[in-house]
Amino acid sequence: MLRDGPILGTMSVMPDPSTYRERPSAVAGVTVWTRVADGSPSLILPDGCIDVLWNGRVLTVAGPDTTAHRANAPNGTRYTALRFASGVAPIVLGIAADELRDQRPGLADVIGADDADRLAESLLATVHPSRELERWAGRRLAYAGGRDRIMGRVAALIAEGCTVAEVAAQVGFSERQLNRRSLASFGYGSKVLARVLRLQRALTSARGGMPLVQAALAAGYADQAHFAHEVRSLTGQSASQIVGSAANKSTPLPSGSRNVA
Repeated sequence: MLRDGPILGTMSVMPDPSTYRERPSAVAGVTVWTRVADGSPSLILPDGCIDVLWNGRVLTVAGPDTTAHRANAPNGTRYTALRFASGVAPIVLGIAADELRDQRPGLADVIGADDADRLAESLLATVHPSRELERWAGRRLAYAGGRDRIMGRVAALIAEGCTVAEVAAQVGFSERQLNRRSLASFGYGSKVLARVLRLQRALTSARGGMPLVQAALAAGYADQAHFAHEVRSLTGQSASQIVGSAANKSTPLPSGSRNVA
């Protein structure tokens, strides 16, 4: 009964800071965020995360994106959501991340109608939906045995800019094993995740005021042409369009709501 209605896609968005708030969750590897949509379209950039979103009626999963897309939500729509760091959501949701890649299914289609409806009913009954979502995620994570420490280490090393070969050596995997495990944990192979996170590093620096060329080099791009090609490949826009459109917005959004330009 609660599964029809609009679905907001994964948003690597830069929203109006006045309408977006986030805080660390007591659940390891989870960020709680809220947003009030203003009705304007948002460009969602890949960020390596998976989100579970509640819009007051519908629970949606925003899977890991491989390219940017546009999302719309009616003006005034209020979102409460959890953003899961790379590798955490598959444990909570009980599904391999690559099955959610570039998808935005209803939560019921991922964890089953009974469990999703129970969560929706508890969210409707509370004045603190964020806390209810946290309790739900914490219970499921604990029941599944907690985070995968090895893949958490993999995500951290890739985020730091380590090469795939370096990451594989540090965690004791072959590159083939690393790629297979990365698909299930992150939704991407390790090389694709590295591209996504490198883009995020560069854009974060640029939005913080660093000159574009310097931000690209600091993030690990060979040169400006390499950066420009990767931005176009992953977002469909130029680097100046992506950075310029969010230049005056300082609060980063999550996957289900984060890198919108």
